[in-house]
Amino acid sequence: MKIQYLGTAAAEGWPALFCSCPVCTQAREGKGRNLRTRTQALLDGELLIDFPPDTYCHALYYGLNLAAIHTLLVTHSHMDHWFPTDLIHRHEHFGHGAQGTLEVYGSETVKNAFDANILIDRFKVHPIEGVVNFHITHGGDRFQVNGWDITAIPADHDKREECLIYLCRKNGKTLFYGHDTGLQLSQEAWDLLEGERLDLVSLDATLGLKSIPAYHMGLPDAELMLEKLTALGCVDGHTVKVVNHFSHNGGMNHEELAAWGAERGILAAYDGMEVEF
Repeated sequence: MKIQYLGTAAAEGWPALFCSCPVCTQAREGKGRNLRTRTQALLDGELLIDFPPDTYCHALYYGLNLAAIHTLLVTHSHMDHWFPTDLIHRHEHFGHGAQGTLEVYGSETVKNAFDANILIDRFKVHPIEGVVNFHITHGGDRFQVNGWDITAIPADHDKREECLIYLCRKNGKTLFYGHDTGLQLSQEAWDLLEGERLDLVSLDATLGLKSIPAYHMGLPDAELMLEKLTALGCVDGHTVKVVNHFSHNGGMNHEELAAWGAERGILAAYDGMEVEF
């Protein structure tokens, strides 16, 4: 299995759109791996996780044929993870040659945002049925789609909606995609994870060396999460460990994040990074 990190930033991007803090200023001047777009990932070139406003840029940067992708998992409705309006462009009126249906999985709140942006008068002449098919998904759901075996797990994130993180399995490999979430998962979530042998785990590290009780994690929280997953039999010496979803408010540039990870056997993701496992 291979994961490609198309974007690795939190909501404001990096450098942040309107920010002149030292970290953002350094990123604008030095560029390279300190330039980060909003978080999105692609598994085996065929399963897309999240659909941020930077999806179009990701398609350009990495030469993606989005028309050939038929599965999309959405973690939650926040704008940096879910920008549904662009999905109307999968309709034949806007883009030609897309085959089959894009199967989209997400919570009811994610579906409501989809409806509010796509099922509007302006687009009624371009019906989305048969082009994009939405499946309302809840924590604990397990489903098979296009050769993938997926489990949706409740996240520790925005309490105003059902936020999800995902276990993705294919050909004997299992990936745990843990963005966005805090450390305090529910017992239901831990029960769903227990005993899953993870080949790669990708964890939220929004806050750098800082830590807060919930919503997101910092690097210390990610370490605690890895310890818990190890105790549950999910993580061992063969597991690839990655931290991702960084905010400039964490105060660490990519070189500092990478150095922190190198001391612990953890990869710090950057835009375009590919990991095969």
